Amino acid sequence: MNDPTPSFAEAEEETEGRGSSSLPPRFGLIFAGLMTAMLLSSLDQMVVSTALPTIVGELDGVRHMAWVTTAYILAATIGMPVYGRLGDLIGRKSLFLAAIAVFVAGSALAGAAQDMTMLIAGRAVQGLGGGGLIIISQAIVADLVPPRQRARYMAPIGAVFGLASVLGPLLGGWFTDHADWRWAFWINLPLGLVTLAVCAFALKLPRRAEKAVVDFPGITLMAAAVTCTVLFASWGGTEYAWSSPVILGLAMGAVVAWVAFFLVERRVAEPVIPPRIFGSRIFNIATLIGLISIGMGMFAIIGYMPTYLQMVYGKNATESGLLLLPMVVGVMATAVPSGSIISKTGRYKVWPVIGTAVIALTVFLMSTLQPDTSIYVVCCYLFLLGAGVGTMMQTLVLAVQNDFPASDVGTATSTNNFFREIGATLGIAAVGAVFTHRLTEQLAARLPAGAIAEVGKTDSLTPSAVHALPAKLEEAVVLSYQHALTPVFRYLAPLFALGVVLAVLLPEKPLADSNAEPGGEATPPSGAAPEPDPLARH
Repeated sequence: MNDPTPSFAEAEEETEGRGSSSLPPRFGLIFAGLMTAMLLSSLDQMVVSTALPTIVGELDGVRHMAWVTTAYILAATIGMPVYGRLGDLIGRKSLFLAAIAVFVAGSALAGAAQDMTMLIAGRAVQGLGGGGLIIISQAIVADLVPPRQRARYMAPIGAVFGLASVLGPLLGGWFTDHADWRWAFWINLPLGLVTLAVCAFALKLPRRAEKAVVDFPGITLMAAAVTCTVLFASWGGTEYAWSSPVILGLAMGAVVAWVAFFLVERRVAEPVIPPRIFGSRIFNIATLIGLISIGMGMFAIIGYMPTYLQMVYGKNATESGLLLLPMVVGVMATAVPSGSIISKTGRYKVWPVIGTAVIALTVFLMSTLQPDTSIYVVCCYLFLLGAGVGTMMQTLVLAVQNDFPASDVGTATSTNNFFREIGATLGIAAVGAVFTHRLTEQLAARLPAGAIAEVGKTDSLTPSAVHALPAKLEEAVVLSYQHALTPVFRYLAPLFALGVVLAVLLPEKPLADSNAEPGGEATPPSGAAPEPDPLARH
């Protein structure tokens, strides 16, 4: 029986025959499936945050609570470059369907967990599938839509990330309060299976002729490097002191593993992250902007604003989550229009410049917050933050994809996302370390002698406990939180200023009207002589 899947060459001819402005049959159905897959994976990074107290109480696992989140992030981050590279080598459809199946299996395992070991294992399996859903969805859009048209479809993908960051904790809390925390995982089963069926039926992608050579040494070293980095950032200052042998050992292990990884990648036949990727100036600058402005900056702010709202304004967990909705509105308000304008003009550079500038301004404004600042002002600042992010999150991915040929689009996309995740992990850890240090100092300075014992340890303070304190002690703790966190935003200002400078320096390459046009100069066709200066044309 003949294989109905077109070969890569046949698919390219078919694309050219359709014309650069047309989309493949049933694209609306395919895109809905891709968006659902992206939403499920993004939601599950955050969905357990509000449900964790109930989960660990029922499964008797407070000591292992952090691993419920860490296992997912760790597995997803490690999987991203692997999925991206394998998709370029063997084709994306079968890999995407496998990622959905793995994600659904992990969700079923986590939902059925009878102890913490089973739950953490389920979360790790979920992460292995979820990393593939995030990366391959974006790469499939690149396969099906020419770069110039692609901007209007990448914009909703960016909005999904913003929506998931707020909707995830809200859904987790709602399922826990009104049904069962297990539904936070079981809801993925019907949605995942429907997505699997839709994409299996409607998605037609070219198969690759090459036999994949898997970079096992590179994957092993990368996994070791990511594991050490994530655990260093997650455990430092919480599970262990920053100066403890465990944290110092993880830091040293991360450095050694990263150095060994990049050395190995220069020597293997098919590296999981090819060194030639870094020959693109567009890739390097866009990835740095994503790592700094979105990864280290934005996610750190999102991670600590709910705590600030609960402690300073007395909001409960659900209310603090709802108060982040203006950020989602901001993302949607700018992502879709900017994507449409990019598609019409074929130009993208102005949007990262605007986005990084708006984010830098917003962070400065957040550093001026006071306990008596109106909650409506805080919401306006969150809207501005979202508006800045909306103009650039997927625009940077589009710029990277546009600079590479189809044979490297998945690798470039996954590597860009990979370093953004690393930046987010390190950014949240850095902000947390500075915040905790300042909070300890502020409490010691503001609380009367002998009152520290009544208030309790800084790592065990809860909003309900703080607002149950006598008025003077409550005021002292609230002021301590305010003075501990808002200056951290000011400390981040130079980082965001660097993001603006990088955005100005980002080269602009007009978006191609057809996928048949080759991408960046960083990856010349096989057998072609290398350019004397691969950066000159960027």
